[in-house]
Amino acid sequence: MKIRLSLFVFLISTYSLYGQAVKEDFSDDWARLSKYQKENDSIGLPRKGEKRVVFLGSSIFEFWKQKDPDYFSNNAYIDRGISGQISPQLLIRFRQDVINLKPKAVIILAGSNDLAGNKGHVSNETILNNIKSMAELAKKNHIKVILCKYLPIYEYPWNKALKGTAEQIISLNAAIVTYAESKNFAVLDYFTPLVDERNGQKAEYTTDGVHPNLAGYKVMEVVTDAAIKKVIGK
Repeated sequence: MKIRLSLFVFLISTYSLYGQAVKEDFSDDWARLSKYQKENDSIGLPRKGEKRVVFLGSSIFEFWKQKDPDYFSNNAYIDRGISGQISPQLLIRFRQDVINLKPKAVIILAGSNDLAGNKGHVSNETILNNIKSMAELAKKNHIKVILCKYLPIYEYPWNKALKGTAEQIISLNAAIVTYAESKNFAVLDYFTPLVDERNGQKAEYTTDGVHPNLAGYKVMEVVTDAAIKKVIGK
């Protein structure tokens, strides 16, 4: 009896240790490729005639699907937003979360989080270089490119010490438009329909001055559908 009990305890202890040993460590996954990896595998390639569009960005896109999931499920739209991500993380994810899904078009919304945590190492040029790399990868893989004018932001509620946010967003948008025009890429303007007199977001369209509420997303859906129709038809 004692031998059997000892063997049972040994097996339980071994199982516990083994379970801990095989627990996967994602500390090296800076760009969080693991977030959508399984979902990408389950989606597979587009069906014949499917006009798939991938939305690549950060919290603006991630929260969009949470607030209005039907907008994505009723269309061939795939949301690949991850809250808090900066443009180099989007670039790292670009092959897995865009190219490998074989969409007709990609919508790239990048730059705000780069500016929000600005320690003096981020400029329009560094953001734009990452956007350029993503756009060039898309073009190389026969994916239509839609670049976004970022939503208006007067200030970041979590970093109010950062001054001149509205002007930084306007300047970044101007740089994105100039680049897009030089390469004949489409521009999706999220700035104009949401902007108020301070160059921030209209109060009726936002939860915190940065992220839209459902009404704000409904406005974005109108201009998004128009841009997609212009680029790939719908």
